[in-house]
Amino acid sequence: MVSSEIIPLLDKVLIKISGEFLAGKQHFGIDPTILSSIAETISKLHIEGREISIVIGGGNFFRGVSISAKGMDRVTADYMGMMATIMNSLALQSELEKFDTDSRVMSALTIRKVAEPYIKRRATRHLEKGRIVILAGGTGNPYFTTDTTAVLRAIEVGAKIVLKATKVEGVYSEDPEDNPNAIKFEDLSYKEVIDKELKVMDLTAMTLCKENDLPVIVFDVSKKDSLFNIFNSKKEGTIISKGNIKW
Repeated sequence: MVSSEIIPLLDKVLIKISGEFLAGKQHFGIDPTILSSIAETISKLHIEGREISIVIGGGNFFRGVSISAKGMDRVTADYMGMMATIMNSLALQSELEKFDTDSRVMSALTIRKVAEPYIKRRATRHLEKGRIVILAGGTGNPYFTTDTTAVLRAIEVGAKIVLKATKVEGVYSEDPEDNPNAIKFEDLSYKEVIDKELKVMDLTAMTLCKENDLPVIVFDVSKKDSLFNIFNSKKEGTIISKGNIKW
């Protein structure tokens, strides 16, 4: 069962979805089956009174850091990555509409033809009105990851917890693909993540979590019913907090 400290936090959540997850086994673009499945799940979780905001990565189309390492200008590569997040966000919005779920895409990059500009007050108003808000375009600045975007936006819109949806079943001492004997942690403090240099989020994102006491649950979104399990008081993944929240 989920601890009593976690349950109240789930009324205001930000879900961070990796772009790679949307690609599925094809490793590029968007797998329509996966997109439909995650949209249906989010729609079912979007009950009255629950505020859900979403940040999606762009790695299924373009990864700025990886491309810049191969010679492209980092600033240009990062802006291209931000545009990839907008494509994913529009795709998710379109799919949510099929399940009669009202949503808004708000972008840090100004593209008024397809998305509203991100304004904190407007975003919180959409959430208050029961709309899902999909926050695209990163922070609008290069050199910041979508993990940092997710944490920053969560703090701005008043989310109480970040659900980091990955393809790994929590946080491990090492990469479980490289070392099958890697240890999975059930709970960690922000300090432990930073001190052990665990590859959960980048340092900027984790420092923001620590400074603002924003808990994070890292879980495997590809696992059947994992999101439902979290909202239905069942253990999933690893929880990161200041040390006061345990599974």
